[in-house]
Amino acid sequence: MKHLLILAVLCTTLGIAHAQEKKVEMTTFQLSDTIYMLRGRGGNVGISSGVDGLYIIDDQVRPVTGQLLETIRKISNKPIRFVINTHYHADHTGGNEAIGKAGALIISHDNIRQRMTTKQVSNFMKNTTPPYPRAALPVVTFNDRMSLHFNGETATAYHVAHGHTDGDSIIHFPDSNVIHMGDMYFNGLYPYVDLDAGGSIQGMVEAADLALSLADETTRIIPGHGPLAITEDLTAYRDYLVEAIANVQTLIDEGRNLEQIIAAEPTAEWDDTLGKVWITPAQFVTFIHSSLEGIHEYIPPPGSEEAGGDDVEE
Repeated sequence: MKHLLILAVLCTTLGIAHAQEKKVEMTTFQLSDTIYMLRGRGGNVGISSGVDGLYIIDDQVRPVTGQLLETIRKISNKPIRFVINTHYHADHTGGNEAIGKAGALIISHDNIRQRMTTKQVSNFMKNTTPPYPRAALPVVTFNDRMSLHFNGETATAYHVAHGHTDGDSIIHFPDSNVIHMGDMYFNGLYPYVDLDAGGSIQGMVEAADLALSLADETTRIIPGHGPLAITEDLTAYRDYLVEAIANVQTLIDEGRNLEQIIAAEPTAEWDDTLGKVWITPAQFVTFIHSSLEGIHEYIPPPGSEEAGGDDVEE
């Protein structure tokens, strides 16, 4: 009964009546005795459920929080004890406020809290995000590394500077042989590098290298977006990033400007499979070029009428 009351409070906090929620497809995958992956609307969620209780990694977008909690309750009806945010974007932190008000302790890297407490401007998304409500903020933050000892295993969060943003972490569950990459890994589509929030393509490669150093051939990998992956998939992702970077660097060394580099199609090998989901080839090349040239803001590709768009939702 107590747990049902908590769920009712959460739905009331969200201002969402159960019958009025727009349902999205949510699917869970059990990866070990204690670790699950959930796909819905927004970033993929990691779930740890065991003898000590329940905690989650990321919590998708705000409008689906009620449905997210209902789906998690099919795994365990225990209250959520902790939320670990991999980064500050709203498709990964949208449930923070409601879940925080219900008593969960929110944990993140220092830079995530800093960005969540200040106005954020995104040239790519063409929007401005106001500071988050107090209940949505991380109350425990860390610098380079953090370990959580819960449900019979240790989960370690590793911060990678200047990857997807300047606050991203990957979460490693060595006993379960699972790694949650957050948005350091987009599986099946070009990655979004948030230049406006301190991201860089070099950091994305660094995150992939770190994860691969922790993995073996049987490791299951939860990407920020896209389907569940294995080590072979992450290796292929890392390799095409490195090759694309080298292709763009060669064109820079030849003295070509960004418009000429885009016209040369340095990512043509992958464009048909990865460049038609969300991030376009021109945007991806712009991320790479800006990272290599030390440009710390998103500037739309020359001659392009677009400048971002809605965040990817899965």
